[in-house]
Amino acid sequence: MNTRQIKIFVVLIFCALGFAANVNAAARKPAGNPAQQKAQAEKPQKRTYPWTIKTIDYMYNEDAANFSRYAKDNAELKKAPVAVFMGDSITDAWAKVRPNFFSENNYVGRGISGQVTSQMLVRFRNDVLALKPQVVLILAGTNDVARNSGYIAEENVVGNVISMCEIAKANSVKPIICSILPASSYRWRPQIKSVESIAKINAMLKDYAQKNSILYLDYFSKLANAQKGLDPDMAKDGVHPTAACYAIMEKMAKEAVESQLGK
Repeated sequence: MNTRQIKIFVVLIFCALGFAANVNAAARKPAGNPAQQKAQAEKPQKRTYPWTIKTIDYMYNEDAANFSRYAKDNAELKKAPVAVFMGDSITDAWAKVRPNFFSENNYVGRGISGQVTSQMLVRFRNDVLALKPQVVLILAGTNDVARNSGYIAEENVVGNVISMCEIAKANSVKPIICSILPASSYRWRPQIKSVESIAKINAMLKDYAQKNSILYLDYFSKLANAQKGLDPDMAKDGVHPTAACYAIMEKMAKEAVESQLGK
């Protein structure tokens, strides 16, 4: 080894030692300032369930269709509801924002925020049939359009709703197909072009309903503005109804349910 090679070797040794020292110092140094450390300590931990297996990845312990969400409520129902409202966050919030509408009419809400039609179809037996209602209102599809669980063709969204209707009818529950509400965009996924997809799904749902003697509840035509969305007084974020919007929907929903009951 010549002199030049020796010098290069020595420099490399010192560089390696310096890097190792920095790594060790970083490992000993507390992560972040006290406020950051506190925030990290208070960060919500991933949920565990009675069936959780700690040695497998968290995602494989998740209740994908969220059967557990209404399990306790379903078990505690003292009488069969007149109608079950099946849906996503729009229905979920409805029962929270306007609880008197449900309690006074013996309706129950079975909406789960973020859900797509395939998840609703999976839990349909537990959250609808098991309650023995006379009517079920199915308001679903906007999260499919928003790709909350990935891409799904419009025809398959409609297929999931059709399957729910067929299951309901086979069990003497009268289905009401609700149109997807207007949504000109989604704040959580602004790149999605929703107007055309919503129109296509609604048209197919209406056609199926008419051909199969099922009531089609057209919220869309009643609520849509010129941009095929919802005005701020109807939905502050353009998707989720305000109390004023729910009041309009309630009148329509109650008339629809009563028409199915022959009132």
